[in-house]
Order: sequence, then structure tokens, then C-alpha cells
Amino acid sequence: MRTSEVVDLVAQEACITKKAASVAIKTVVKAIQDSLKTKDGVIRIPDLGTFKVLERKERMGTNPKTGAKIKIPGGKAPKFSASSTLKKIVAQGG
Repeated sequence: MRTSEVVDLVAQEACITKKAASVAIKTVVKAIQDSLKTKDGVIRIPDLGTFKVLERKERMGTNPKTGAKIKIPGGKAPKFSASSTLKKIVAQGG
């Protein structure tokens, strides 16, 4: 499903304009992004899941082209964990 399809669906279900639906979706995405920027960035959305930031440690890897050992720097990465409700919905859909 593309963003435009989500906008259409939200506009129809909420009985609002497509422009208002688009603004609402962009606002939710921005709120999630801003929350993940904070020190303990975690955001939970019931029936959907949890977004959080993982700290990755520095580690050694192998360059697949040359086989040489390389150092992979640590850093932060976003992670999404689906709720049990979402997992059940997906499992029943297929």
C-alpha cells in the first residue's frame, strides 16, 4: 500500500479531506521520528507495536569482495517490534 492509498483510506474513514489526512499522517510520522531522537526514544502504539532505538556495538566483519577483516563502527539504529495483536492479524490474513 502506498502513502496515497493510506491517505485516501484515512480521509474516507475519518470523514476528512485528503489534505487533512495527509497532514495527520505526516504529523504521526514526525512524532515517531522526534521521539526516537530523544535519549530513551521509545514510542508504543497499542495494537501496532513499539518503535525504539538500539545501540549497536563496534564489531569486526569481513569485506565480501576481498576477504579482508574490517572494523564495523557501532551506532544507533531504529527497531520496530510488532504487537501481539498485529502478529495475530497478519497470521490470520495469510
